[in-house]
Amino acid sequence: MCGGIQYQDQKIYFPQPDARIPVNLRHGGVTWVIWGRRKEEATGKFPNGGWARLDSIKMGKWKPWHPRPVLIPADCFMEKDHEKQSHWINLAPGIAIQALLAERDGEQRVYVVTEETPSEYNRIHDRWPRLRKLSAKIK
Repeated sequence: MCGGIQYQDQKIYFPQPDARIPVNLRHGGVTWVIWGRRKEEATGKFPNGGWARLDSIKMGKWKPWHPRPVLIPADCFMEKDHEKQSHWINLAPGIAIQALLAERDGEQRVYVVTEETPSEYNRIHDRWPRLRKLSAKIK
């Protein structure tokens, strides 16, 4: 499900309180947005977790948070297997992780969009971040 990302030699893990991950801006820059919501957070404006299933987005379950597709520029991402072993997966140049930018009451959070795992990685996890070309229009 993508429990961590590496961007420019900086590793960010979802369990870190107030973890922020990079999001590409339309003009080419990057901004840092809080990654999802942890169960221990006091406010309940956003769904728990740091991931959004692609099928739930298509079904409209994210509409209350005014979702916008965004890209996370990452060098690699981390998945843990069933034995809790970490696997870092390198991304090819020009490939980014698709995410959903959620908004509520002037606050934003970002959630990694997940889909079925490619068959060569089924041994690691059953959900996988959706990967897109940086120049591609995202849907």
